[in-house]
Amino acid sequence: MFLAAMCFVYFAKAFQGSYMKSSITQIERRFDIPSSLIGFIDGSFEIGNLFVIAFVSYFGAKLHRPRLIGAGCLIMAMGSFITAAPHFFQGLYKYETTISYFSASNGTESILPCLTSGSLAQDEIPTVEIQAECEKAASSSLWLCVFLGNMLRGVGETPVMPLGLSYLDDFSRAENTALYMALIQTMGIMGPMFGFMLGSFCALRGHRSSGLRLPKDSRWVGAWRLGFLLTGGVMLLAGIPFWFLPKSLPKQGETETVKKSNVVEDFLPSLKKLFSNTIYIILIITTIIQVNGFIGLMTFQPKYMEQTYGHSASRAIFLIGVSNLPALALGIVTGGFIMKKFKLNILGASKFCITASLLTFSALLVQYFLQCDNSQVAGLTVSYQGAPEVSYQQNTLISQCNMACSCSLKHWDPICAASNGLTYASPCLAGCQTSTGVGKEMVFHNCTCIGDSPFPYANMSAVLGQCPRKSDCDYMFKFYMAVTIIGSFFPACAATPGYIILLRSINPELKSLALGVHILLIRTLGGIPPAIYFGALIDRTCLKWGTKQCGGRGACRIYDSIAFRLCTSKHILHHNRSSEFVTKILFRFIFSFHMF
Repeated sequence: MFLAAMCFVYFAKAFQGSYMKSSITQIERRFDIPSSLIGFIDGSFEIGNLFVIAFVSYFGAKLHRPRLIGAGCLIMAMGSFITAAPHFFQGLYKYETTISYFSASNGTESILPCLTSGSLAQDEIPTVEIQAECEKAASSSLWLCVFLGNMLRGVGETPVMPLGLSYLDDFSRAENTALYMALIQTMGIMGPMFGFMLGSFCALRGHRSSGLRLPKDSRWVGAWRLGFLLTGGVMLLAGIPFWFLPKSLPKQGETETVKKSNVVEDFLPSLKKLFSNTIYIILIITTIIQVNGFIGLMTFQPKYMEQTYGHSASRAIFLIGVSNLPALALGIVTGGFIMKKFKLNILGASKFCITASLLTFSALLVQYFLQCDNSQVAGLTVSYQGAPEVSYQQNTLISQCNMACSCSLKHWDPICAASNGLTYASPCLAGCQTSTGVGKEMVFHNCTCIGDSPFPYANMSAVLGQCPRKSDCDYMFKFYMAVTIIGSFFPACAATPGYIILLRSINPELKSLALGVHILLIRTLGGIPPAIYFGALIDRTCLKWGTKQCGGRGACRIYDSIAFRLCTSKHILHHNRSSEFVTKILFRFIFSFHMF
């Protein structure tokens, strides 16, 4: 019953956590914040962990461990509900646009994208009244609710792993522990599969009042709050069984209940004994390096797939859920099965981890060379004549063909010219004079910049949205997905052997404390920094920033995808290579210990 309850709670917390990961892009756009800040919000989960992990791990062994886990589930559910709360206090989402409507004499509305020099767009010079109203309506500080909710989830998650796994190891047969942990971790991987699929579903459900009808648009925001309400409800259910489980159980194969001693060594001597264990220290260093790369990858992988391969947020999230995560689950089961089948000791487990690390590095190295060209955006990645020319300066959006128009350079309102395959940052910057249709069926005509391309195209019209990528990019994306699936399988194989090395290399009396300190250091050094510094690195590759309702800098709309790929891939490869090196050192220490 305890194993079933642990499987359910691992599923629920992974379901909850993966939905948060899948909603990162939606939250970033909804609150108009940069990737570095969204990385800080994502890291608040680990910050919450830090507040209580030492207390829970040390004193939790004395207390009723199942009930502590139940209380943690209640706190995690509250965290999800608080995360969704800003939606109910914030105004409806309104995306930025440069399109201006004018009433015609017959009472109909028409759109004149190219304004004359005497008709400067009002969004460039807001009045005091507009500024005051927008500051009141923006409620940008409500992202703090998301930060607080995510931090509470971190507080609630704290007792689950150290107390749950130590409880399981205390009362199960030694030869069954690896298989039980593999089952729990596999259910933990099932959670992200459903979490990412839920994220994909919610990302497609944009609010009708926003007026935006293109989910591929980089301004699109889905119904992100619905998933937090659902995952919070699931977490409430997951915590119920733990309130009815006993403080201790009979050891498997024995009839009498094991009485765990409440006499725990003093905290500081226990820590000293723990940190004098060389294998434990090296294992922590290895895990920190691995988690740095993994967190950075998982947090921004949907954004990477959007920007590099041109997929919508919902499709990117869905593909991660149905391909990468099953590979992780299969890898964890495979690792647990091999441990049980071949009865590997910690020496054999360390060899297994080194092999998995080498194979993972090989997969990541192949992934580094898989690339697509930048999306062709006039004035940002190509010139208005179609020549490759990446520019981080906004003044390159102005050309001879749109100089007569008073165009805003702050906003992102992309249109696609099918005749030359170029995307223009706005109808005004394309020099479009008129338009027909409404909503996503809108077509812009007499666009002077389209006629400015190398060939004399007769069709000088464009439609809403960015132009699709070249066909060879779809072909490259299939290779990318295949390599990421392989790259997910191999490191997952090493997860269960890694835990077995950890549990078997420490004093049984220090088991809960060792797991707690392990989590504390992993959360501190492996969980918080990568989301922030990966976000800051990604922000440096932004070509076009959006504009907030009040005129400040908003979320990034388009990135230099080549620079994006290079900066993230290099760091992930570096982390994996370092992890491989430290794992080899760990093997040598274990080998020396066994020889001695």
